[in-house]
Amino acid sequence: MRKNLQKFIAFSWMFCSLQTSAQIFTTTANGLVKFKEQALVKSNHQQLKEAATTIQVDSKLRFQTMEGFGYALTGGSAQLIDQLAPEKQKAILKEIFGKGPNDLGVSYIRISMGASDLDAHVFSYNDLPKGTTDSALTNFSLSEDTLHLIPILKKALAIQPGLKIMASPWSPPVWMKSNNGSMGGSLLKKYYASYAQYFVKYIKAMKAKGISISSITMQNEPEHGGNNPSLLMNSEEQKEFLRDYLGPIFQKEKIKSEIVLYDHNADHPNYPINILEDAKAKSYAAATAFHLYLGKEDALSEVHQKHPDKKIYFTEQWTGAKGSFDGDFIWHLEHIVIGTIQNWSSLVLEWNLAANAKFEPHTPMGCTECKGAFTIQDETINRNVSYYIIGQISKYIKPGAVRIQSSVNNESIKTVAFALPNGKKGLLVLNTSVEKEINLKEGLHQYHFTMPAQSASTIIW
Repeated sequence: MRKNLQKFIAFSWMFCSLQTSAQIFTTTANGLVKFKEQALVKSNHQQLKEAATTIQVDSKLRFQTMEGFGYALTGGSAQLIDQLAPEKQKAILKEIFGKGPNDLGVSYIRISMGASDLDAHVFSYNDLPKGTTDSALTNFSLSEDTLHLIPILKKALAIQPGLKIMASPWSPPVWMKSNNGSMGGSLLKKYYASYAQYFVKYIKAMKAKGISISSITMQNEPEHGGNNPSLLMNSEEQKEFLRDYLGPIFQKEKIKSEIVLYDHNADHPNYPINILEDAKAKSYAAATAFHLYLGKEDALSEVHQKHPDKKIYFTEQWTGAKGSFDGDFIWHLEHIVIGTIQNWSSLVLEWNLAANAKFEPHTPMGCTECKGAFTIQDETINRNVSYYIIGQISKYIKPGAVRIQSSVNNESIKTVAFALPNGKKGLLVLNTSVEKEINLKEGLHQYHFTMPAQSASTIIW
């Protein structure tokens, strides 16, 4: 059995020289091989196998520049990390945000403005007694975030000063809403100006804490009002809020944080397209963000084709309690990582960074099955499938990498290639089928290797 297993994960390297010219890092969907490093050496033309699958990379054809890879640092994730013993906390933060060979190299994270459904309870930055309002936001306070989130963000930034942070609200303060509740409802028009000021106060307050917000979305999942907290905001409402309130006040206050549209499923690309067809609203928007709980990743290209001057981001996909390592690993790498990047996304974020063994913390009626990249139970830390999904790209492909053309003559092989900031090339390959012989060609560079069944490899040359 052991001999067969070793044969299953073995790589056959064919070469005409002993000089190593590339590296390959492989993870198998059965979980037996994780980020296994091999030296890859060049092959001459005679050593390439005619019957092998051929991946052709063309570095002359260039597309979007990558901005980063990472997770949502939910309030619950921050709470669990913050409660670890100092040495364990230091070690896990370095593993997440560090740049060493054993680190994930996370370069972009998403946090919530106020509570998300993966906080222990619902809150905003301006909670008031029922029946009272505060249009001037005199009671605005980051006090809840100072308990766990901000301390962990500061430690993450000390490790990775270039870390980018996206902030997304799940709900405004309930007194601004049509239903005066944390779930659903809409933003009352009489509070559009106050809510725009709420974003400004948030960004400035975080800056005062030493935390720069790189980008904001105006609403997490604006077409889903059944989460706790949540808000319904249709495209006409988001367009008006951006065009007449948020965009102008950001401009007036010289706020540099990007404003990102939509932040919801790929089944409705018409939502951001409607906003971008308004010239004034478009002038304030930097990008459109997508999730993939519904729809297909080619919807991202639909938005890009109509508005190629605006970026595409992918900002959330969960792995759940009932999922399997092999199924999630293959599906997420095919659709969330490779699929969205091939459809112009310059950012790939998975959902929560950490949960405990009971998939907590979460709000009442929040997600009860969201599995983090880490399970943190007391002082025990386990790494889950999302850790390896993002790690397969974040460890090796760094911000500033530019997607380049890659093509393959086998439907069970999925690829995306990059020109890296250091002058090298990178290729992420996913094999969704049986063991495959692979020829890789890029200019004068030629390599031959064997991919195990149901596996992913990242090659750097």
